[in-house]
Amino acid sequence: MMQSKVKFQSVSFKRRLGSMLKVDFHRMLKSRLFYIIIACSLVMPILMTVMMAMMDGSVSVDPQTGVETVMQGPENTWQNIGTLPGGEAMGGNEIFMMCNINMAFMLVAVFICLFISDDFRSGYAKNLFTVRAKKGDYVISKTLAGFVCGALMLIAYLTGSLLGGAIAGLSFDLHGLNIGNVVMCMIAKIFLMLVFVSIFVLISVAAKQKAWLAICGSLGGGMLLFMMVSLITPIGSTLINVALCAAGGALFAFGLGAISKAVLNKTSLV
Repeated sequence: MMQSKVKFQSVSFKRRLGSMLKVDFHRMLKSRLFYIIIACSLVMPILMTVMMAMMDGSVSVDPQTGVETVMQGPENTWQNIGTLPGGEAMGGNEIFMMCNINMAFMLVAVFICLFISDDFRSGYAKNLFTVRAKKGDYVISKTLAGFVCGALMLIAYLTGSLLGGAIAGLSFDLHGLNIGNVVMCMIAKIFLMLVFVSIFVLISVAAKQKAWLAICGSLGGGMLLFMMVSLITPIGSTLINVALCAAGGALFAFGLGAISKAVLNKTSLV
């Protein structure tokens, strides 16, 4: 009698990662949270720009001192993206220096933390690592999914800023810059998003099912780098800014990705 031989074929890294990415992107595109985050990124700059433009010139009086404060609205559409050359004295610039497109770097933390914590809360992650994927594949897939979400948030915020500026009748003058600088600025921000996503993925896999802890830790960690975003990716960005952000994003993704994998290997999955 001939004995049948059972052959076990090892699944290649490319095939494993492709399968993991397919699952994660399918889940992301089916998630209401994903569309809520993108919608918020689109609507926020429109509402903020239009409301501030409507309040331009309004006067508020301090009842205790009697001092009058005149509200200054935005003067230029691009204030939502960054500070233009010689635009430091523009109306509403103090507000837009904090509440601008760079908020997307912090908002993506909410998506990543909830996206990952749901895997551990439902038991999906434990089952996944048991029968299907390796932990390194999981980290790479989640990083790429978060990166795509963050990039779409930046694009949505830019679109909302342009629409808000058009509705409010603001100027589109670039003050000596050109559209190429704006494109480079956006590309640099998209590459820089990989730095923040890598940080948020690391904190999320460490917190696992504790979404509240992941969000608090991610926002706290992100704030350490938040003030540097406008310096690294100004509206007058060039190829140098793009190259620096691309290199930084790749280094952080590789380094923090390895740490995230180590965290998953060393800790319990529940």
